[in-house]
Amino acid sequence: MRLSFGIGMACLAAGLSAQVMVPRGGASYLGIGVADVTAERAKALNLKEVRGAEVTNVAEDSPASKAGIKEGDVALEYDGTAVQGIEQFTRLVRETPVGRQVKIVVWRNGAAQTLTATVEARRGAVIRSDGGAWTLDMPSIRVPMPQIEIPRFQMTWQNPALGIEGESLRSQEQLADFFGVKEGVLVKLVRKNSAAEKAGIKAGDVVVKVDDSTVATPQEITRTLRALGSKKTFTVKVVRNKKEMPLTVTIEDRGGAMRPADPALQC
Repeated sequence: MRLSFGIGMACLAAGLSAQVMVPRGGASYLGIGVADVTAERAKALNLKEVRGAEVTNVAEDSPASKAGIKEGDVALEYDGTAVQGIEQFTRLVRETPVGRQVKIVVWRNGAAQTLTATVEARRGAVIRSDGGAWTLDMPSIRVPMPQIEIPRFQMTWQNPALGIEGESLRSQEQLADFFGVKEGVLVKLVRKNSAAEKAGIKAGDVVVKVDDSTVATPQEITRTLRALGSKKTFTVKVVRNKKEMPLTVTIEDRGGAMRPADPALQC
C-alpha cells in the first residue's frame, strides 16, 4: 500500500501512463517508501506475523539511508511501538519531532536488527511512477503563488482476497448521504471471478459490515479479515440502493491483504 497525493498534469511527464507528484505532508521525514506486508510476503520473508512496513525504496542522503535502512527491510518497531501497517507507521514518523533519535527494529535476512535514525525535516517532494520513487529537492518559493484549482483526487485500496477496490466514505458526508449510509467502504471495482463477484458484490455497493464487525475504512476490512483466521466463509453486509443486503462470501485463497493500488492515485 502506498499513499499518494497527486496533480493530474504529472501524468503527462516522461511519457509514463501513471506518474504522480507527491508533496510530502508534515514536517518530519525518514526518506523511505513503504508497502504493507501481505501474508504472501510475510511467508517469503520468514516473518512470524503478518504486520510491519516493507521498505520499497530509500532516498539518498536521507535519515533512513544514514541509519543503514535498506530496500527490502521490514520495519517491525518504531521508537518502542510495534508497527502494524504503513498508515500507522507514517503517522508515527509524522508525529515525531524533528531532530529526535528513534530506534527502528527491522527484519533483514531472517533476523531482527535495531537501527538508530535521526528524524529530519522534509526537504522536497517525491515523484512516483510505475517504476519507483525518487526524491526531488524543491527550491524555496518566495513569490506569491497564483490561485489555482487543484483537481479532486481519489485513493483506492485493493483487496486481492475479496477481489475489490474501494475507498472509505468517512469524512465524505455528501457521498455517504447519497448512498444512504453514515459511513462504510464504497466498492469502486470488482474483479472478475473473484470471491466478491461470486458472492454478488457489485461496484457501487457500500460495505458496512464484515462478519460481525462494522467497517468504515479499507484498513478495518483488512483487520477483520485477518481476525477471521482460517475461516473462509462469512457474511458481508452491503448497502445497495439505500437498502442493507447480507451476502455470503467464500474465499479460497487467504494469501492477499488489503493494500493500495499501485499507484494509489489514478490519473
